[in-house]
Amino acid sequence: MKTSLMKGAVVAGAIGLATTGVATAAPTNPDRASAIPTTTPIKHVVVIIGENHTLDNAFATYRPKTGQTIDNLASKGIVTASGQLGPNARLGRQDQATDTTTYSATPKKTGPYATLPQPDTTHAMGQPQNVPEPRFPANLANGPYQITHYVGYPNAYVGDPIHRFYQMWQQIDGGLNNLFTWVHQTAGDDNGAIPPAPIHQGALEMGYYNMAQGDAPVLKFMADHYALADNYHQSIMGGTGSNHVSIGTGYAASYQANGRPTVPPANQIENPNPKPGTNNNYTQDGYAGGSYSNCSDRRAPGVAAIFKVLYRQPNGPFNQGDCAPGTYYLLNNYNPGYLADGTPAPLGPQQFTVPPQSFPTIGDSLSARAITWKYYGQGWNNGHPTAGYCNICNPFQYATSVMTDPAKRANLQGQRQFNADVTRGSLPAVSFLKPNGTNDGHPATSSLSQFEGYAADAIDRIMAHPQLFASTAIIVTQDEGGGYYDSGYIQPIDFFGDGTRVPTVVVSPWAKAGAVDHTYYDHVSLLKFIEHNWRLPPLSPTSRDNLPNPVSFSYDRYVPVKGPAIGDLMGMFDFHRLRTQVPLVP
Repeated sequence: MKTSLMKGAVVAGAIGLATTGVATAAPTNPDRASAIPTTTPIKHVVVIIGENHTLDNAFATYRPKTGQTIDNLASKGIVTASGQLGPNARLGRQDQATDTTTYSATPKKTGPYATLPQPDTTHAMGQPQNVPEPRFPANLANGPYQITHYVGYPNAYVGDPIHRFYQMWQQIDGGLNNLFTWVHQTAGDDNGAIPPAPIHQGALEMGYYNMAQGDAPVLKFMADHYALADNYHQSIMGGTGSNHVSIGTGYAASYQANGRPTVPPANQIENPNPKPGTNNNYTQDGYAGGSYSNCSDRRAPGVAAIFKVLYRQPNGPFNQGDCAPGTYYLLNNYNPGYLADGTPAPLGPQQFTVPPQSFPTIGDSLSARAITWKYYGQGWNNGHPTAGYCNICNPFQYATSVMTDPAKRANLQGQRQFNADVTRGSLPAVSFLKPNGTNDGHPATSSLSQFEGYAADAIDRIMAHPQLFASTAIIVTQDEGGGYYDSGYIQPIDFFGDGTRVPTVVVSPWAKAGAVDHTYYDHVSLLKFIEHNWRLPPLSPTSRDNLPNPVSFSYDRYVPVKGPAIGDLMGMFDFHRLRTQVPLVP
C-alpha cells in the first residue's frame, strides 16, 4: 500500500501518519466496544503482526530521544551509525563449531570465521534462485553488516535466513549469540536427504537496516513519537506458525485426536541429530518433514540438549509444566487443522497439517464475556482465501472451539472488512491484523518497507477518526526474528523459548512519548494486556499468561530477578494524560 508516510505534524507531543486516500467521514454506527468497562482508557486494542525481523535487524542504529536508552548494535559499539563495524565488533563475531554425533545446543567451538560466507539469494523475488548473492561481497568482515550498503531501501528483496526451532536454540549458543552463521551454514532443511542437499544460506542472518541513514523511516517515526519495547521477544524458538499460535493461545499446538495426545506420523517427528559423516546436518528437519517433538521424553532427539541449557539459567527455575506426558508439540510451521469454511483439513504423513486443537483461545475468552473481537487476515475473502493469505498465521483456524462455532468463525474476516469497520465506527474491542505475503515484510517474498506501508495505512485509517484513536492502542510487532542475528538477552522460560527480540512499538495517544521500555515481554504479553484491560482470567492452567510480571534491579532492567516472568505491556503507557490528537495532513 502506498503511503506518504510522515506528513503529520507534531502538536503537544502527538503525531499522525498520513496516507493518501484514507476516508475521514464520521462513523455511522455506535461504538459498542466503548461501552464495555475496562481498567484503562483503552477500549480498542489493534495488533498488527509482520514477519521475520529482529530488533537489531530493524533498529540496529536507532538512537532514542535524550534521557532514553536502548540496547542495540550501535549502543553496544558493535556497529557505528555509518554502518561500519564499531570498537566492540568482537561482541558480534560469529564462531564455527563441531557437532557430529548428537545434537548440542552449545556445541564445541573451533574458532571464528575469517570472513563471513557470501549471502545467498535463496528464493528472493527478482533475483536468480539459490546462488551466491551477486550484490553482496564474498569477503564480508566477521560481524553484522548494513544490508543497504549493497541493495536499496525501500522494496529491496533479499534472501531468506533459515528460521526453525532447533536451529534457533543452537544459534544463540546458550546466550552467547555467536553461532548464527555456522548453524545456517550446516544444519540444512532437507529433511533427511542422503547425501545432504546443498545449503543455500551464507551470512544472510548478519544483515541489518540502518535507521541512522534513513532505513525503516516509518518504524523510526513511530518509536520517536510513541513507545518502543527493546526487550520484547518471540514466544517460541521457531517459525511463523508456532509463534502465531502462541499469540492467540499463550501455548503450543500438539498432535492429538479428540483432544488427547497421540503419536504423529514418523516423518513428521523432529530429529536434529547430525547425519552420519556430517557436521551438524540435521537428520530429519524441513518444511515438509519433521516439526514435532515430545519434550516430556528426555531421550527424544534434541530434547535433553534444550533442558541442559534451561538448567543453567541463573535467574530462577524454568517452567517445567509445559511438556505434558506423551505429547508431541508443534515447533515450526504446519497447516491448521481446519479449512477456512470450518471443514477439518485432511491429515496424513504427506499432509503436514496440525490436527484440530482443543486449546482455548483469546477469542473464546472474549466471546464468553460478550467482548467483541476479530481476526482480519488480508486475503481471507469471506472464507475463500486468495493467494497470499497466511493460513498458518491465523491462530483461530487451528481451534475447534472457534472453527466449529459459526458465530465465532464469523469473527475471521478480511482486510476490506477492517477498513469498513474503521470507517463506520464498528471496530471491535480486540483486533488482529495480518497482512498477506506481499505486505508482511518476510524476506525474499516481501520487504520491511512494504510492511511499513501496510502498518502505516492501517494506523492512518484509525487516526482519521480522532474519537476512535483516543481510546485505541495499536501494537505493531513481528511474529519472529526470521533467523536474523540479535544481540539481546533471551530469558529461558521453558522448552519452547523464549526466542530472539522482535521490534515492537505501541502507537496510542496514551503511549509514553518517545520512551524505550526495557521490561521483559514476549507475545503472550499481548494476552496479558488484553486480560488486564478487560479483567479476564488466564486462558488455561498451562498457558504462559499465568506467569507473573517481571521484577528487575535498577542496574539491569532487562533481566527479571526471578523467572520465568513476562510483562503485560502496561509499562509502555501513561494513563494520567491524554495527548492531543493531530488532524492528518492529506
